[in-house]
Amino acid sequence: MNESPARERPKNTYTALDFFAGSGLVTEALSPWFNVVWANDVSAKKARTYAANHGEGHFVFEDIKNISGTQLPPAILAWASFPCQDLSLAGKIGGIHAPRSGLVWEWLRVLDELDARPPILVAENVLGLLSSKGGAGYIDLHNALTERGYNVGPLLIDARRFLPQSRPRVFVVAARHGIPIKQLPRGKDLWAQTGKVFSRLRERLDNVVPWDIEPPKALIPRLEECIEKDAPFPKKEWQEHNLSLILEKRLKQFDSSKETISAGYRRIRNGRQVLEIRFDGIAGCLRTPCGGSSKQLLIFKAAEGFKIRFMTAREAARLMGAPDSYKLPGTYLDGYMAMGDAVAMPAARHLAKYLLHPLAEVACANVRKHQEAV
Repeated sequence: MNESPARERPKNTYTALDFFAGSGLVTEALSPWFNVVWANDVSAKKARTYAANHGEGHFVFEDIKNISGTQLPPAILAWASFPCQDLSLAGKIGGIHAPRSGLVWEWLRVLDELDARPPILVAENVLGLLSSKGGAGYIDLHNALTERGYNVGPLLIDARRFLPQSRPRVFVVAARHGIPIKQLPRGKDLWAQTGKVFSRLRERLDNVVPWDIEPPKALIPRLEECIEKDAPFPKKEWQEHNLSLILEKRLKQFDSSKETISAGYRRIRNGRQVLEIRFDGIAGCLRTPCGGSSKQLLIFKAAEGFKIRFMTAREAARLMGAPDSYKLPGTYLDGYMAMGDAVAMPAARHLAKYLLHPLAEVACANVRKHQEAV
């Protein structure tokens, strides 16, 4: 978990734009194949993290509503991890036209203002993009991209295929018409396109691209490998209070013969606060630290009993796939916020390696052939 990702880039590195860039994990994930030449976000704390790791010369700290596409450099790829608040099951599910998640339409406006839209686009968000309101949000986005001349299809990739964190996310990939694309053979299910959600989607849309992408094969690290061994524990009274929130039947699920580390969140169930623990060896989906129940707890079970503490910012970064060399400036809460709603880096990197980079190569090869023909 402590190794930095390879930073060597191929000779023909393609350019990219990173919208809603946050703390920069997408820029980091793309770096072996794409050079991010422009990025933006509106969070000052995340902007500091981005600048600490990628520099600030190409970063624009500005609300996307105030950004004009005429000011942006040309690029092969445009990535947008647009806000999820109106699509998340944890929110009010206002939908893709609500104020926060509706900023995706500002992204499309900016792209429309470019001299030429990038041939490859990615829009990333939570599973609610596909599942809430019968997939209406996805369908609206899909049709908007199709109308702009793209072949479009979603992929559902869970970070748990790479990391000990449950984090399913939807990656909507669009490639300009005319770019030869590798599609999954008809009738065959893909590891990232299975389930009832996709079946219902195909029933409502007849032009969904079933992207063919290699399944991940890397060895998944264990939760224990992400732990900071020397992180301090709070006072005994605090630990005892939080341990008391674990239901008795859950305590009995701990294997008395093993030392284990489990993760959990405090939640309200039937009018009382409880600490819900996972026993599958992975952490729950990270969130931004906006309250006491939004920070994940770690429960250490040893021969002498239980200990408990909040997850550290570095542990959160490791659960996002960030190397230990990735800088987390500011306070603990700043670092946790920088990681809490980020994109899991290995998931984005897998997508870049096995789909986005091959598409970029084909797109640029087509442009060269056209230029030679002219």
